[in-house]
Order: sequence, then C-alpha cells, then structure tokens
Amino acid sequence: MTIIDYETLKIIWWVFIGVLLIGFAIMDGFDMGVTTLLPFLGRTDDERRVIINTVGPVWEGNQTWLITAGGAIFAAWPLVYAAAFSGLYIALLLVLFALFFRPVGFDYRSKLPNPRWRNFWDWGLFAGGAVPSLVFGVAFGNLLIGLPFHYDDTLRSFYTGSFWQLLNPFALLCGLVSLSMLMMHGAIYLQLRTDGEVQKRASKAAFIAGTACAALFALAGIWLASGIDGYRILSILDVNATLNPLTKTVEKTAGAWLSNYSTYPWMLLAPVAGFLGIAIGLFAGKHKYEHTAFISSGTAIAGIILTAGFSMFPFVMPSSTEPNSSLTLWDATSSYKTMGIMFIVTIIFLPLIMLYTSWVFRVMRGKVTVEQIKENTHTAY
Repeated sequence: MTIIDYETLKIIWWVFIGVLLIGFAIMDGFDMGVTTLLPFLGRTDDERRVIINTVGPVWEGNQTWLITAGGAIFAAWPLVYAAAFSGLYIALLLVLFALFFRPVGFDYRSKLPNPRWRNFWDWGLFAGGAVPSLVFGVAFGNLLIGLPFHYDDTLRSFYTGSFWQLLNPFALLCGLVSLSMLMMHGAIYLQLRTDGEVQKRASKAAFIAGTACAALFALAGIWLASGIDGYRILSILDVNATLNPLTKTVEKTAGAWLSNYSTYPWMLLAPVAGFLGIAIGLFAGKHKYEHTAFISSGTAIAGIILTAGFSMFPFVMPSSTEPNSSLTLWDATSSYKTMGIMFIVTIIFLPLIMLYTSWVFRVMRGKVTVEQIKENTHTAY
C-alpha cells in the first residue's frame, strides 16, 4: 500500500520545481539585479566595489538554486529536460556564456588597478546579470505561446524552430518583465546593504524598475488575455498511471490560459501578490523599511512567476506545432519509484539548504560601506 499515490506525487513535484524556480529568482535574482545596475549606480571605483561586495560573498550559494532546479527537472520531468535543452540549446548557451563573467569578474576585477581593466569587468558583470534575466523571461514567454516541437510514434522529439523565432514580441515583453523585476529586486537589496549616495541611487533605481515592472506585467496580462491562444486538455487517460504525451487530446483556443482562474479563484492571489509586492516594496523602501521592502520584492517575484505557472497548469511545455505533443505534469514525469525516492531526498535536503542559506545571510548581514572597502582593500572584492 502506497502512502502517496502517483497523481498526488506528480502535483507535489510540480510544487517542488516551482519552489526551486522561485527560490532561484529571489536568491540569485538580486545578484543579477545588482550586477545589472553596477555600471549605473557606482560612480567611483570605491562605490562599485561596495556594490560588488554586497553580493560577492553570497552569489555562489545563491546560484545553487539554479543548479538544484535543473537537477530536479532532469529527475522529475526528463521529457521536459530533453526537449528544452535540445530545442533551446543556443539560448541556454547564451545564458551559460554570460554567467561565465560572474566568477571571473568577481575574482579578477580588483586584481589590477588599471581603470580599463576594472571597467571591462564591470560591464562583464553587467552582462552576467542582464542577459540571463532577459533570456529567462523570454523563455517563459515562449512557453506561454508554445514551442515548435513534436514527438513521433516512437517518442523521438523534433524541434522545428530557430533561435530567432524565440525573439518574438510577446516573449521579448516577458523578457523585459523579468529584467525589470530583477533590477527592482537588486536595487531594493542595495538599499538594504548600502548607505550614502549608493543607497540613494538604488532607491531611485528601485522606483523606476518597479514602476516599469508593474506596467509591463499588466501589459503582458492584457496581451495574454486578448491576443495569445492558450491550451486546454480535452481528453487524457488515467493521470494516476504512467502516461506518454501522445495519449491525450489537446486544443489550442483563445482564453484558455485564463480558465484556471475561474475554476480555481484562489489562483488570483498570484497576480495580486505580484502587484501588491511591488507597491509595498517601493513604499517601504522609500520610507526606510528596508527589510520589509526586500520581503515584499520577493513576494512580487513569487507572485509573477506563480501567475505564469497557474495560467499554464497543468501544462509545462506546450507544443505549437502539434498540441497533442504538449508536455504536462501528468505525462512528462519519471516513474513512480524515481519520484518517490527523490521526494524523500528533497524533503530532507531542501530544508537544509534553506537553513544554511539563512545562516550565511545572518553572518553576512549589515551595511557595506566605502570605509570598509578602503580598510580592507586587499581582501575585499
């Protein structure tokens, strides 16, 4: 007798992967936001070093969330992992190459006093933050539109699109939502960790990025409701069994991405959290409630990502060329045994990761100032 049935386990893993993606966006998101803002908020070399040292000691641990999320997708949704990493190969390589600037930039930027050397790495760190922030949003936008892939009768995946097709107007809009969201998050984090002129500039940047994020998020929602066809399952076999993607019938129809909000009205809390998180974060940051602002910014990120997830549920990777090949949380999953073992591993190690992360941030808490950088010029980043 099993404790958790297969259907419930599939839903649990959808939740787990959502938690990991949100955790990555919140934890590594402020790293990307900070480095995106680095060339603009730091007017002097000391100020830029202050900005870099707010994230330098923690960025590697934060990136663990991305690695863990990728591993979880591989373990729980192997078909999604295979289709995404083959079809989106160039886009993912672009993200990887941009991320290369981060470890090298943090470690080597201040090794030489040459202004050109340091300026080069400052823009390298900018690329390492801005490019992934944009591309991840573009990827979500393309998921909502549907990706051009299909399966044959032997379940071989065929991707028929190109990299340039990913850069369609709606996906680019989603990319700008992601970029502005993480810039806001990074700016609010800088308000929490800096003082003086850097903090003042960060406050202005948070307001601009947050306002842009709210406007772009609203525009994306209107576009999704009025101009993007969604997907709907018409028939599927027993979801408590092992399925393959071709055993269901799917239709592409207008307004389908909004149907979950009428079926499950509580899902409306996601977009509400997105807008309220932005508003409260900007208000709290302006009035020096810095911890409240950062928590609210994280809430906004969770709300925006959940809005996309709830809209698509139960779809994970829709197919625009052959809707029946679309991958859902019901038919893209690993075996019951694999998911059961990974479930036990996750409930043990995910809390440990969260506890360790909390401990690190407690140790690294406090303001980073120009005076500290000057006193520790040879040990600071």
